[in-house]
Amino acid sequence: MELPPALLEAFKPAPRIGQRFRGFLPVVVDVETGGFNNQTDALLEIAAVLLKFDRDGNLVRDETHHAHVEPFKGANIEKASLEVNGIDPGNPLRGALNERDALGKVFKPIRQAVSDHSCTRAILVGHNAHFDLGFLNAAVNRCDIKRNPFHPFSAFDTATLGGAILGQTVLARALEAAGLPYSNKDAHSAVYDAERTADLFCLLINRLRGVHESFVAGSAAAGA
Repeated sequence: MELPPALLEAFKPAPRIGQRFRGFLPVVVDVETGGFNNQTDALLEIAAVLLKFDRDGNLVRDETHHAHVEPFKGANIEKASLEVNGIDPGNPLRGALNERDALGKVFKPIRQAVSDHSCTRAILVGHNAHFDLGFLNAAVNRCDIKRNPFHPFSAFDTATLGGAILGQTVLARALEAAGLPYSNKDAHSAVYDAERTADLFCLLINRLRGVHESFVAGSAAAGA
């Protein structure tokens, strides 16, 4: 007996995210730091937002994972940076973890998601992504972590995408241009900035869906 279309739709599996990004799993990352130099300045906070496709094939936010980080021994912390991000590194209520444990906490669900989505590796998505990737890689190297789930140098940058598609490279202005909310009061929290960056990335990728599908169809027709 043939099932009704509505029932078939309900049981339709979501698209595989790895097929869209050449085997990579995009993971949105934001870090808060004690300065701009990833070799000398402290990593203070990290948030990672997992992404997935819904049943309609749209990219959406999934889980958010987060850790406060203890400054590594000898780390430099600029007063100006703390004035921006509002972090008190010495506050025991932060529940900060050492770098190895903080990265382990965030990396564990990322590794699981890479496996669940049949991907080969995670790829960092960020606003000015190589800033976040640089601090992430520096912490990985300090902790001598052998299984870094992220690609070591490739990234998706929403500042670049926002500039190309929306004409805006600043996160707040890109979100405004895209019709998405942004709160200056909540900004510079790793979780808040990562989730807003994820919303922007998903919107831009979903708007480009037709362009992607037309190229895939064209390539398939050319190879037929």
